[in-house]
Amino acid sequence: MAGEPWKIIQQRWRDHGPRMLGVALVATLVAWACEHGTPFLKQVEPVAYDRALSTYLGERKESSRVVVVAIDQLTLDGISENEQLRINFGNWPYTRTLWARIAQELKAAGAKAVLFDAVMDERASDESADLGFAQVLRETDLPFYVGMVTSGTATPLPRADFQAPVPVALPDTASPTPEDTFAEDAAEEFKDGPATATPTLTRAALARALAFPVRRTDGKALPALEYVSSQGTPQPRHPVPPTHALVGAVNGFGLVDTEADEDGVMRRTRFAYTDGINTYVTLPVRLMADLLGAKEVTLSGGTLRLGERTWQVNPDDGSAALDYGGPLHKRYPMVSLIKVLNDWIHRSHGEAVKLPADTFRGKVVVIGGTTPGINDIKATPFSSTEPGVAKQAAVVDTLLSGEFITRAHWSVDLGITFLAALLSAVLLMTARWTPLEVVWPLGLVFGLHLVTGLALKTSHTHVLTAMPSLAGIGASVAALAFNHLTANRETEFIRQAFSRFMEPKLVAQMIRSRQLPRLDGENKEITAFFSDIRGFSTFSEHFKEDPRQLVRILNTYLTTVSGALLREGGCLDKYIGDAVVCLFGAPMDQEDHAIRACRGALAAKAAVEALRVDFRQKGFPDVYTRIGVNSAVNFVGNFGSDQLFSYTAIGDGMNLAARLEGANKAYGSVIMIGPRTYALAKEHIEVRELDRVRVAGKTEAVTVYELLALKGQLAPELQRTVAHYHEALALFRQARFADAAAVLEAEAARGLEDGPTGKLMERCREYLETPPENFDGVANLEK
Repeated sequence: MAGEPWKIIQQRWRDHGPRMLGVALVATLVAWACEHGTPFLKQVEPVAYDRALSTYLGERKESSRVVVVAIDQLTLDGISENEQLRINFGNWPYTRTLWARIAQELKAAGAKAVLFDAVMDERASDESADLGFAQVLRETDLPFYVGMVTSGTATPLPRADFQAPVPVALPDTASPTPEDTFAEDAAEEFKDGPATATPTLTRAALARALAFPVRRTDGKALPALEYVSSQGTPQPRHPVPPTHALVGAVNGFGLVDTEADEDGVMRRTRFAYTDGINTYVTLPVRLMADLLGAKEVTLSGGTLRLGERTWQVNPDDGSAALDYGGPLHKRYPMVSLIKVLNDWIHRSHGEAVKLPADTFRGKVVVIGGTTPGINDIKATPFSSTEPGVAKQAAVVDTLLSGEFITRAHWSVDLGITFLAALLSAVLLMTARWTPLEVVWPLGLVFGLHLVTGLALKTSHTHVLTAMPSLAGIGASVAALAFNHLTANRETEFIRQAFSRFMEPKLVAQMIRSRQLPRLDGENKEITAFFSDIRGFSTFSEHFKEDPRQLVRILNTYLTTVSGALLREGGCLDKYIGDAVVCLFGAPMDQEDHAIRACRGALAAKAAVEALRVDFRQKGFPDVYTRIGVNSAVNFVGNFGSDQLFSYTAIGDGMNLAARLEGANKAYGSVIMIGPRTYALAKEHIEVRELDRVRVAGKTEAVTVYELLALKGQLAPELQRTVAHYHEALALFRQARFADAAAVLEAEAARGLEDGPTGKLMERCREYLETPPENFDGVANLEK
């Protein structure tokens, strides 16, 4: 028996394996189509990815390679509230003089390079500020990189000549070197020399300064710098050149356009773009190219190369998702810009600086706004209100030492999708267990979330979650539909099978309660029904020349009797020739099994009476029927051999029911019931006590009764006959046979034909002629 469940599983796989595979394939194709053709999964997948990123990669320790100088609310307030600072640097956006001081301080503090996450594409109202800033950058020799944006209205630059040197924009008359002054002298620092003029560069020179060589060796195109016009067509965008004074002073320019997904969340970067004329790189890539000594960016398949360093990226568009490592303020050391400025003031006055000496030493400094007043608040997987500088810091940190997150190959996503669908179909269509059907979809989604998280954690690979989840849930729904269809078919099969020997309402009740009868065997009290045709051998001789007619008549009779019993909830046990055996109270429990059996017996009697009339009209032999009903505890269950078994009951109660049916002949009755049946149903039936009998092999006598009608339905004439019978039976038991015979003869003289009256009168006369020995008023009921 231990291997039985496994056999069932194997059988279901054999029977429904192709359906399971078909469900999985269809669910996979539907999910794949939704992934590529509908916006639904494109909205769900990013949410699942964000949750997996924050859960499994989560927050890491503070970076030791990148430090963020924050243009925060403390800075805005500090400069606006200090009159001298406000005079020197103005309000946001501050004059270039401020950035010159910041560059001087960062150089003095040992910064490795500076990434300025902002643009300087407008000339300052005071041109000397631009020139002074440029001069400071050249003098400090601090690697300083400034952002640039693109616009659909910008004029295209010519193709860059990367063989030409990077242009240096020098003023027509060089300004003097600014001294390290502050307060009253600061406003005059660039006015000590002759007037200066901002240099003007050719567009070819600007193209050389802004563009950067990018090469794809896999034949694929770079992402295009474009926007969608009001007509819905893509239009190119081109770089907006910075102020010319900074060209050659800053070490490079890079794109800082927002690279947000469709939902506005910054999750990835693409490193390099083209406007159809030149190639441009993002600001972190431009910085890293110089740090690594790379003269070009190479994209080959799924690899980004800068000098001797490589990173894995997505092979289709050269993009990669960012491993932020947590919110900006937890991932990177944050230094307020006002603190850096104050340190410059202290240093210029010969005073000790406040920030620790190792704050910037050997690190890449990323300068950017962190307060909503700067209007650079974006959304990331960790927060919907994260400063935009978080993205630049994350890219720089990863390029310095880390891994980007890349998409799994489409075959991996499709394979996992198919496996999720197949597992759902096989599991649910095999188990067919309601709790599993409820829990599985939730478990599937959680499991796929776990798979995605482990892939992110172990290999920095993004495996799709939404598409496999949709396929798995779709396959689960299909499996549930199949299970319910199968259950309905099995229910209908059970209904048809049981309805052949059980009353349909009882079958329906059994199905509703989802409680199949116990068929393994049990002791329980039931009521057994036995009936057969009087003189069936003689009956069948009439059809020895036409056996088919005999079969038709017999089938009509059995159907008539069986129908009456089934309507009362009986369970047909078997047919033995013309005999009908029926059980009440098994296999389904029926508290009123005795009452049902009595009603069924009376109904069968009435149906047979009507059938006898029909048969007489057709010239068929009589089908007079005798019935025995008895209630007792019997053993019920499946009995038989390995080749053939059936559900039935065995026990003394069954034997007595069969003998009661045969005893009707001796008493002239039609329906004889045992004492237990009478005790259980007496409030609902009318009976006649026939006799006290002793069954063969038993010493104890039992009282048997003739079932006459349901309670209150006994005809008055028959009531009088029953009363006289009981009077005569009492005299008979006292051995007053002559007195008993007199009562019975008087009743018979009334002309009412009554079988038990005639049989008891015969016994009285017999005992008058031959008195019995040791008479105790009990008849022996032989086999």
